[in-house]
Formats: sequence, C-alpha cells, structure tokens
Amino acid sequence: MNLLLFYAIVFFLGITTTTSVAQEGKVDNVSRMNVKQAEWESKEVQKKVKRAEKESRKIEKAEKAEKKLEKAARKREDIIDDIGDKKKSIAKDERKILKLTEDMELDKIKGKPSPNDITKIYKKLDKLKLGVVTGQEKLRKLERKLQKN
Repeated sequence: MNLLLFYAIVFFLGITTTTSVAQEGKVDNVSRMNVKQAEWESKEVQKKVKRAEKESRKIEKAEKAEKKLEKAARKREDIIDDIGDKKKSIAKDERKILKLTEDMELDKIKGKPSPNDITKIYKKLDKLKLGVVTGQEKLRKLERKLQKN
C-alpha cells in the first residue's frame, strides 16, 4: 500500500508540474504575441501621427497662401481706390483752373482787376497747374503699381 501511495503521490506531482510548465509556456507565447501586437499597433499609431502632421503642414501652407492672396487683393483694391481719388482731385483742380482763367478774362474785358490782382491770380493758376502735374505723375505711378499686381 505504501508503494501504491508513493506512486499516487509521484503521479500527482508529475501532473501538477507538467500543467504548470505547460501554462508557463502558454503565458510566454501569449505575452510574446501581446508584445508583437503592441509593437505593430504602436507603428500604426506612429504612421497615423506622421500622416496627420503632413496634413496639418499642408493645411497651414494653404492657409498662408490664402492669407497672401487676400492681402494682395486688399492691396489691389486700395490702389484702385487711390487711383479714383487722384483722378477726382486732378479733375477738381482742372475745373478750378478753367474757372479762374474764365473769370480773369471776363474781369480783363471789364477792366476790373489791378495788376496786383492779376499776379495773384497767376500765382494761384501756377500753383494749381503744378498740383495737376504732380497729381498726374502720382496717378501714373499708381497705374504702374496696379499693372504689376
């Protein structure tokens, strides 16, 4: 009976150690698979992050280009407005010149103006003509700017 008990104990110990070794082997295989899967997942996440970074750079470049175009459009509009203002200013000065010359001719016919009045009128005319000439130069410069843009 001792012998039978001894064999039972040895058999029991053999089974328990075999199962524990088999389970450790399974755990090693499972942990290795988990590590490989985690590595693969981390690589996938890294790829997604890189793609997202590339897309964000593209979006930033597109936004910068859009801002640049908007700025150029505003600049063009400002130049167009300046051209319109300059044309109005030149036309106004030309009307003043015409009115002054007509008034002076009428006054000369009537014999009203004194020589001092005539010199004052000529000074005003010269000043207005100079303003028209400088205005026309500025207008040409603005038109060149507009053509460049």
